[in-house]
Amino acid sequence: MKIKNRLIAFLAVISLTFAFILNPFTASTARAADTDEKLDVVLAVDVSNSMAESDRNKVANEAMKMFIDMTSVQGDKIGVLAYTDQIVREKALLQVNSAQDKQDLKDFVDQLSRGAYTDIAVGVKESVKILEAGMTPGHRPMIVLLADGNNSLNKGRSQAESDKELADAVEQARQKGIHVYTIGLNADGKLNKTVLEKIATDTGGKAFVTDTAETLPQILSEIFASELRLKVVPLTNLTGNGSYQDVTVSIPNNNVLEANISIVSNKAVDVKLFDPAGKSVPVPSDGVIYSRSSSYSLMKLTKPAEGDWKLQVKGADRDKIDISLVFNYDIRVVMEPLTQTSYKAGDRLKIKAHLESGGDPLTDAGLLGAAKATLVATDLDLKKELTSPLALTGTDFTGEWALPENHRYEVRVRVEDSGYVRDSDKVTVDAAKGTVSASPTPTASAPPAAQPEKEKKPFPWTAVLLGGLLTLLVIAGAIVLFTRHKKANRGFFGQMVVEIRDENTGERLSPQYRKLNAFKGRIRLHQLLQLAPEYAETDKIYFEPGKGDALLLFNRSGCLIERSGRAVDASKGIELRKNDRIKITLQNVNKSIQLEYI
Repeated sequence: MKIKNRLIAFLAVISLTFAFILNPFTASTARAADTDEKLDVVLAVDVSNSMAESDRNKVANEAMKMFIDMTSVQGDKIGVLAYTDQIVREKALLQVNSAQDKQDLKDFVDQLSRGAYTDIAVGVKESVKILEAGMTPGHRPMIVLLADGNNSLNKGRSQAESDKELADAVEQARQKGIHVYTIGLNADGKLNKTVLEKIATDTGGKAFVTDTAETLPQILSEIFASELRLKVVPLTNLTGNGSYQDVTVSIPNNNVLEANISIVSNKAVDVKLFDPAGKSVPVPSDGVIYSRSSSYSLMKLTKPAEGDWKLQVKGADRDKIDISLVFNYDIRVVMEPLTQTSYKAGDRLKIKAHLESGGDPLTDAGLLGAAKATLVATDLDLKKELTSPLALTGTDFTGEWALPENHRYEVRVRVEDSGYVRDSDKVTVDAAKGTVSASPTPTASAPPAAQPEKEKKPFPWTAVLLGGLLTLLVIAGAIVLFTRHKKANRGFFGQMVVEIRDENTGERLSPQYRKLNAFKGRIRLHQLLQLAPEYAETDKIYFEPGKGDALLLFNRSGCLIERSGRAVDASKGIELRKNDRIKITLQNVNKSIQLEYI
């Protein structure tokens, strides 16, 4: 059976290899149809002692937990960083595949502690590092940075040094396409807004300032929606009276992937839900995910039916309750190729675009009629954005726009509705050179001319042999690629218990439990230690899946590894089975790490 499965997998790899050779555009076309965008996000929060005054009720923690709940059911990657003038706690990017993964992240947020000083550069720099170490191609990388004041530096660190480190980190984020959203909690009126605004502007993010922590949940909702080009739809503001109150949640069409209903209040609320047919829907249940805390509740409807849903909310007497909605749509804008291959000033661009869902054109008249389409042209020479409205013609958005100057322009179509904003891919029109970056619309080619009869030639044995050899090389390469792919995607099982001991004082930190099933192929010990800088040498100690449920441990560092009190050479790998314990003595700091595989 194993041989049969391997043969099927091998033939599949060969088929895909030749399919890609024959049609190299298949992969990119499939990716383009995927409109369920994923996030790679680091939530970075200042945990200096001043936050104890600015945010006495730890609303920042609740806001970060709500952001975590708003992310997709599966696929997004989230990391958490707590900083002062150094890294206090850090959690590397974790791919969310279950409700438990989100709960693990929220539990980590609840464990964050305070420190004395503040250095924003430290937070930005380490957040960029976390993303660089774990972000996935095709995901949208972003940082949410929360601070409550100016830098308060420890001795030995100048403001000039901090400024340079911050500038370098911001530039690195910009080059990597990482958007940084900053939130300034200005409770004492001393916030340096300029620094936070520059960080956001330079990286393509947004800056928010608030005088009270109570608005943080709404701000985090705005950031979530902004990065995914969605809109926050305010539903209603209620005052609790101890009884259930009705709220209408309108699902406008069947292209809604997720409807996130956030309920922000000072005290916990109770909820009931009814579908458009008036049938009671259990909360939670299939298609309804519900998270709650002392200050917010979040209900996520996955692929909800079109129509008016009824939400009933019961809050404490006189408690203010804010309810809002963020849709995540399966909608993309496709702009058709321009009709000419070159343009100059005065020429008119004929624009035609349409909406797609799941790769198929949308024909819903109600959905199309409610959308507003605009041609957005950015003059790259003048750094100026120009717009022109488009009209709905049937199921297409159409219009014309005259090039004002012989400049370079980036042209795209933007479609906006009450719940989303979507942009098409960009096309660059260089009126100075008369070029267009996109391919012209294909035209029918003339039939091939008749060819004279060719002279009969001997059978091309050399070409056949070379072709056979090339085929064998392709097959061998496919086997190698398949083997490497299989190895790189082998999963892990079980958990690792991590306990750190200070060899100077004998003090032991509380054991930490790390689930391994979120990793594939290889785990570096530094990842399990959440990339703490002082343990950087453990980056050269890593694990790979072994046979059965075993682990293979490899040591490429100078650290000493002991099992059962004896030093072992793990340079070529040693096997760990369930309940095995090892001790790793670090070289750069006088600490040891005890690991138990359970």
